[in-house]
Amino acid sequence: MSLSSNTSKKSCRLLKLLSVIAFIFGALTLFSGGAVLFGPAQTGEMAGNYVGFVVWFNFLAGGAYIVAAIGLWMGQSWAGYLAALIAIATAAIALAFAFVVLRGSPFEMRTVGALILRFSIWAGIAWAALRCKGQS
Repeated sequence: MSLSSNTSKKSCRLLKLLSVIAFIFGALTLFSGGAVLFGPAQTGEMAGNYVGFVVWFNFLAGGAYIVAAIGLWMGQSWAGYLAALIAIATAAIALAFAFVVLRGSPFEMRTVGALILRFSIWAGIAWAALRCKGQS
């Protein structure tokens, strides 16, 4: 077995860990987004100057995170493509968010960080999953 092949196998095993992280991330995303959207008014007030479409996207994406996590755990090839789609959709929402902010809408700086984090996580998961496709 070559070093390259051995490294690929190790990174493919990493997908199990990434799937657990993605599942937990999805559950937390559903919980936090749902709390802001459907919870008591105090929860929305604590969220500060949130941008509605970003919260809705994150809430709905939480379900996709869980589906992708299950697919990754089961070794399904489509899960890598779903992870890539999640990363691309997150980047698109981030651009829309930037447009709204540049037009003067109030916002929370933590939203910027959260969007960067979400994109980075899903781009990394997609990269790992697509790299492993057909190697497990």
